Amino acid sequence: MGEFNRLEPLKAAQKFIKNYFPNCDGALLAGSVVRGEATKTSDLDIVIFDDTYRSSYRESLIAYGWRIEVFAHNLNSYQDYFESDFKRARPSLPRMVSEGTILKDKGVIDSIKREAKELLSEGPEMWSTDTINTKRYFITDTLDDFIGCNNRAEEIFVANTLAELVSEFVLRTNNKWIGASKWVIRSLRDYDINFAEQFVEAFDEFYKNGVKNKVVTLVDEILHPYGGRLFDGFSLGKE
Repeated sequence: MGEFNRLEPLKAAQKFIKNYFPNCDGALLAGSVVRGEATKTSDLDIVIFDDTYRSSYRESLIAYGWRIEVFAHNLNSYQDYFESDFKRARPSLPRMVSEGTILKDKGVIDSIKREAKELLSEGPEMWSTDTINTKRYFITDTLDDFIGCNNRAEEIFVANTLAELVSEFVLRTNNKWIGASKWVIRSLRDYDINFAEQFVEAFDEFYKNGVKNKVVTLVDEILHPYGGRLFDGFSLGKE
């Protein structure tokens, strides 16, 4: 991809806007390059606002030596994505807008950034007791599978599911945003860096050596304040 000849990210993004979106109302450069976390495989995440667009869209392309991800919105459609991200507790677009470096602005960016920052500051919707109990049940069920499984291939995928369920439980019961993929551990670190290290250590011990006790202990400690494991008496959808 000619990474050694490619433009510096901000210059590449500015040139991209000038040549591909010259009439937009506003544009932001977001993602790892803005946070100072870029790697050799990082791309440029660019958010576009153009009120002439009928609807939002996403597009991927290569320009100026960079992989570029475009997230295009009109001046209303982004609000639907903010709401959707709030409901699923994964604030992808609000985070990009909040952290984004302004590439172009015809007077629309400040208010959109303010909306994003207010949403992020508010945190996700709190779980109800019923939701917490449902999550406890599914964690218990997966933990039982994990403890009882003696097939290495199956154990790995059960552990993956358990890690996802447990990370979600910890974050949501503490009114924190969740994430997917690399954002799982980033979200855990934002919540509590010591807990994040404990979480990684427990699962790393299993993946490396097949030792399960640290994972089991960790899960039980997490569930304890909410009543521990849940199986007996649990029902879902019963009238």
